[in-house]
Amino acid sequence: MSKLKDFTVATARPLPVIVLADVSGSMSANGKIDALNDAIQWMIESFAAEEHSRAEIHVAVIAFGKGGARLHQPLLPAAQIKWERVGAAGNTPMGAAFDLVVKMVEEHAQIPSRAYRPTVVLVSDGQPTDEWREPLQRLLASERASKASRFVLGIGDDADPAMLAEFLADPSARVYSAHEARQIKNFFRWVTMSVTQRTRSVNPNSVVVVDPTALDDYDF
Repeated sequence: MSKLKDFTVATARPLPVIVLADVSGSMSANGKIDALNDAIQWMIESFAAEEHSRAEIHVAVIAFGKGGARLHQPLLPAAQIKWERVGAAGNTPMGAAFDLVVKMVEEHAQIPSRAYRPTVVLVSDGQPTDEWREPLQRLLASERASKASRFVLGIGDDADPAMLAEFLADPSARVYSAHEARQIKNFFRWVTMSVTQRTRSVNPNSVVVVDPTALDDYDF
């Protein structure tokens, strides 16, 4: 049995999931940063429990707040990650986060050619405080990053849904919103379900998106 398991791990292709997490100072209010930490940890643990021969889910987290954008969690198989919680401080340098994700996706040393199409998840409770239009255009023009499956969550009334819709670059896609901590967790559970369904499909490169009419209608 151990030889069969080793063979499965060796042949599985990476399926990268990259989270762009707003950790600006405003995320410290109303339990938002705690809910975000809990949701990311739950997602990683759920991915780690998946066992499918076609795909192995890898996770990275880019945090953007005080000091700019940084790679808080390097891209690793979910089973190897011990989540270190992020704090909230500073502004919202979202443009810097876009540039960092493009660099990551385009670098074959991090995401090899054999990897499945990445999933990129953007979560923010505010509007960008740096120049973001050109970085976003670089992301959308990137040969590899533009093909990523993209999800977005705007938290609270200060999030800019029009700007977040530009990240999706798909008129039929939806910007989800959360006004309380529970909805943040529900969003991540929905993303987790969409990604794990890809690992179970015949072709994990296909985008399998479960599209609820409202996140509150989901029984997680």
